[in-house]
Amino acid sequence: MELFWIMLGWMGIYGPTALGAVGSIIGCARAGQAACGAMIDVESGYGRLVGLSALPSSQIIYGIVVMFTLNRPVTTETAPGLFAVGILCGIALLFSAVFQGLCCASAIVASKSKPEIFGLSAAPAAIVEGFAVFAFIFALVIAGEIPTPGN
Repeated sequence: MELFWIMLGWMGIYGPTALGAVGSIIGCARAGQAACGAMIDVESGYGRLVGLSALPSSQIIYGIVVMFTLNRPVTTETAPGLFAVGILCGIALLFSAVFQGLCCASAIVASKSKPEIFGLSAAPAAIVEGFAVFAFIFALVIAGEIPTPGN
């Protein structure tokens, strides 16, 4: 049973990175596909389309920082906290990146027909990013309360 808890602890440490990466992959792929399609229909402004399609990649960065914050010796006392914080933060990052990718794809499609709304159409993606930042900050705060063996 102790090995099970140790395994869960390690999953919690790596979870934010893995789940953040999966979300970023899906979100960037969806937005990137929209950008590729939009480039066929527009004469200029390709850079902003590609830039917007990369926006969901920030969640992997948040996941890496949370992973480093959670990284400590895994014991049966620390494992439940590491698992809960890491996996729940990772799930939030995953969903944030996926839905941010959908927001970015929508903004790309809308702005190809009406370029003047590009900035405004990107606002929903920024709002979704805010939720990822909340999960990130809260994970960092809570991680400080997980005991480190020997202290």
